[in-house]
Amino acid sequence: MAFYSCARLSAKPVLASLGRFPLTLKSAHYAQAAVVPKVNFKKFEAPKLEHYDDKNARLKRPLSPHLTIYAPQLTSMLSITHRTAGIILSGYASVLGIGALVLPHDVSHYIMMIEGLNLSPATIFLAKFLIAAPFGYHFANGLRHLYWDTAKGLTIKEVYSTGYAMLATATAITLFLAAL
Repeated sequence: MAFYSCARLSAKPVLASLGRFPLTLKSAHYAQAAVVPKVNFKKFEAPKLEHYDDKNARLKRPLSPHLTIYAPQLTSMLSITHRTAGIILSGYASVLGIGALVLPHDVSHYIMMIEGLNLSPATIFLAKFLIAAPFGYHFANGLRHLYWDTAKGLTIKEVYSTGYAMLATATAITLFLAAL
C-alpha cells in the first residue's frame, strides 16, 4: 500500500500543486523602523610615542617613593659596599693585567718612578690605605658570608653583631696592609 501511495504522489507534478497556495512573498512589507545602521570609519592615526614618565606626569600619577621611604640599614649598606668593593677589586685586576701587557717597562721601573716623586710618608700611607681598603673589606665580609654558609649567625641580632665585628676586622686588615 505504501508503494501505491508513493506512486500516486509522484504521478502529479509537484509544481502544479504549488499554484493553489497564495504567494505571500510578493506582498511582503518590511517594518519602517528597521533601518540598516550607518557605520562611520575614522582614518587610521598612529599612536603617539610618549615616554613612560611623560605619560605618568600627564595622567597625574604619583611617582613610587621606592628608595626615599626606607631608612638605610646596616645590612643593606654592608651588602651594597661588599658589591662595590668586589667591582673595585675587579677593576684593580683588569688595570694591572692590561698594564702588564701594554706598558713598555716592568713593575720595578714604575716603583722607582713613584719613589722618585719624594712623597711624604703620610701621603704614601694614605694611598696604600685607599688601595688596600676594598681588599680588606671584601675579604672580611667574605669570611662573614662563609660563616653564614654554615647556617650560623642568621638571627637579626647576630647579623648586626657580625656586621660590626666585620667592620672592625676590615679596618684592622686595611691598616695592616697599608703599614707594610
